[in-house]
Formats: sequence, structure tokens, C-alpha cells
Amino acid sequence: QVQLRDSGGGLGQAGGSLRLSCAASGGTFSTYTMAWFRQAPGKEREFVAAISRSSYDTSLADSVKGRFTISRDNAKNTVYLQMNSLKPEDTAVYYCAARGQGIGIYPYHYNYWGQGTQVTVSS
Repeated sequence: QVQLRDSGGGLGQAGGSLRLSCAASGGTFSTYTMAWFRQAPGKEREFVAAISRSSYDTSLADSVKGRFTISRDNAKNTVYLQMNSLKPEDTAVYYCAARGQGIGIYPYHYNYWGQGTQVTVSS
């Protein structure tokens, strides 16, 4: 069973950049599809990005295409979310997630979750 620990959130400015990291332990990282979701106050958790086991396939939400990039380093058991051109509407708690199957875009697709990291973007 894999444990996930999110980090890298904080306060960013509109137009700026932040990079989130999610370190995995307790499982074979390379066998998991990894994803990032986010949840803003009063809203449902939404899909942001996902990456396949080998990094061959990625998927991004339309709202972040061209601004965010997901990547992973299987040697370091870590997945990253590079967030550029930040907007105030990117403000949310960001969660990494893992599943043993292919890419999914709904929270119920994922079995394992990090604790979340807050991202706040000021205008």
C-alpha cells in the first residue's frame, strides 16, 4: 500500500510559478498511475493532471493546458506538478493521488491520496 506526501504549496502571484511535489513510499511507485486534483472552498474536487506509469501518456484539464505540466521520476518515487502563469482561480488545496490502473479523471478512480497542499494565488 502506497503512502503519498504532498509538498510545495504556498503563496504565489498571478503570472508566477510554483512546483508541487508528491513523494511516495510503501509501494512500487512505477506501477501506479499518478494524478493531481484540486479542491477550492465550496467546490468539488476536480481533476488537474495525470501521468501514466512510464510517463508515456499524460492528461491535463482544459483549464490548465498550456500552463501546467505533470512529470514523474520513478527513481525518486516522486511526481511533480509545475504550475506556470498562475491565476487567482488556481487557488485550492492540491492533492496527489495514485491508482494501479490507467489514467482516470475522477476522484473515485483513485485509491490513494496525499494529505493535500494549499496553493494561494494573489492577483
